[in-house]
Amino acid sequence: MTRKLPLDTLQELARTQKEEAARRLGLLQSAQVSAHQKLDLLLQYRHDYAQQLQSLMAHGLPASQWRNFNNFLGTLDGAIEQQRAILKQAGLRLDRGRGDWQHQARRLNSFDTLADRLRRQELAAQAKREQRDSDERAARKFIDRAAQPNF
Repeated sequence: MTRKLPLDTLQELARTQKEEAARRLGLLQSAQVSAHQKLDLLLQYRHDYAQQLQSLMAHGLPASQWRNFNNFLGTLDGAIEQQRAILKQAGLRLDRGRGDWQHQARRLNSFDTLADRLRRQELAAQAKREQRDSDERAARKFIDRAAQPNF
């Protein structure tokens, strides 16, 4: 069993930070999808309302009702522009979140690579020690046999 390296703590911290960045990224993706759906809903609602206005105008529409429709369409247009701004901000936050996740993933990968390198060096040093110990035992055995008189 390999012993725990001081780098293992850094690896665990980096792994936790990457997982947290992934969780945040998921939330940001959900927020962007939600903002996009709201924009689509507003656009569809505006389209339906404008069609309704056209239909009513074809059959004759009092001026007061026309103003109400027009004012409401203006309000919808304002809401659509606000939602577009929200969607744009959600996209920017998503891009930053994606960058943060990529940074955390690269950081963890760096620690993993370094830890693997250290473990390989440790295994090579251990194998070298074991080989040296084996060579020393064999040399002692040879010396001990050579020192014993042959009868």
